[in-house]
Amino acid sequence: MLSLYLHIPFCASKCSYCDFNAYAGMSDLIAPYARALAKEVRMVGEAGGPEGAGERGEVHTLFFGGGTPSLTPLDSMADIFSAIRESFALTDDCEVTLEANPGTVDLAYLEGLHALGVNRLSFGVQSAQANELSLFNRIHTFDEACETVRLARQAGFDRQSYGVNLDLIYGIPGQTPERWKDTLARALALEPEHLSLYSLSLEFGTAMRAWVQRGLLPAPDNNVAADMYEWADAELARAGFEQYEISNWARTKDEGGRMKDEIQCTILPPSSFRLPAFACRHNLQYWRNEPYLGFGAGAHGCISGFRYSNVLSPAAYIQRIESGEARPFPLSPALAEATPVDVKTAMDETMMLGFRLTREGIPADAFRARYGVGFDEVYARELRDLTGRQLIEVGADRARLRPGARLVANRVFEKFV
Repeated sequence: MLSLYLHIPFCASKCSYCDFNAYAGMSDLIAPYARALAKEVRMVGEAGGPEGAGERGEVHTLFFGGGTPSLTPLDSMADIFSAIRESFALTDDCEVTLEANPGTVDLAYLEGLHALGVNRLSFGVQSAQANELSLFNRIHTFDEACETVRLARQAGFDRQSYGVNLDLIYGIPGQTPERWKDTLARALALEPEHLSLYSLSLEFGTAMRAWVQRGLLPAPDNNVAADMYEWADAELARAGFEQYEISNWARTKDEGGRMKDEIQCTILPPSSFRLPAFACRHNLQYWRNEPYLGFGAGAHGCISGFRYSNVLSPAAYIQRIESGEARPFPLSPALAEATPVDVKTAMDETMMLGFRLTREGIPADAFRARYGVGFDEVYARELRDLTGRQLIEVGADRARLRPGARLVANRVFEKFV
């Protein structure tokens, strides 16, 4: 199974904490960028075989990330979807996620997305507190976020589809536990199918990092953030959510009053493992270190034995796609860098990423089937050390983080870098 990531880097304004490849004030490039994105999809699809499948297999997830993909007009989105369907074989139950910011969509736009095939929305809500949204330089209020979720439900993004995710941030400078509890409670009142909770990090080049360094804001308190994380995990469990990744919680589907797990581990037999029904299938592709293609400015991909990335600048990306010649699958004229991934590196990445999955971890059978050797043979010393430090648990069927180690998971990840 293959996944596609499509990056749309335009924003109405740049958030103070954001270090993504995203740009404000470039709305005039959105239409030509969308045309270039559709062209890149076709170029890579054609390079992979005349039927658009070839060695890649079927596509089971698409993800439009940014930036703010919801700034793209519907006619441009329709062109991109046409290119995808012409170039790749999508499964009947393909999960199609689009990131959107409250205040950038209306009912007609959401209905148009749904008609095109989008079946999951991820809203960057971030906070329910007006002062925190202002600090982040967000363009919306929490009331507007509530209205946007209501419109999404009206447009068909409900539990019959893959539902709605809400992103929230905690550990904000000056944030009190009471404000965080209020934000989470108000988010839960919107009844999302999925929640992603991220501890604020001060990334290089961001406005917020500069404010903290200049003494204009207090530095985030890691101890307070840890308490917020543990409280949120307990609260979400009471609300019917299950944590399946360090920063992600999902509902299971309620059928006849019973909660049911439905996502199978795609690289194991059907009876081997299941995850919450509304877990994000696309992100599971990354955490399982399975192949994906990246399209757009700054997009990354990993397939056919190497990782690659495209040029960052939207203008340079457009120019390269418009004037460049096709390249061997999976590359395009927008390529900036490609790095070979040998087997040992792939195993290291599978271990590091798999430990993010709090329930699934790294399945022993899947690792052996993929690499022809057990992880207990390759990493005997590392696993022994981490087990002795009470950071992981290793059983006959899988290795995974111990619940108490989720706050210090970097101590595990660094063993495999």
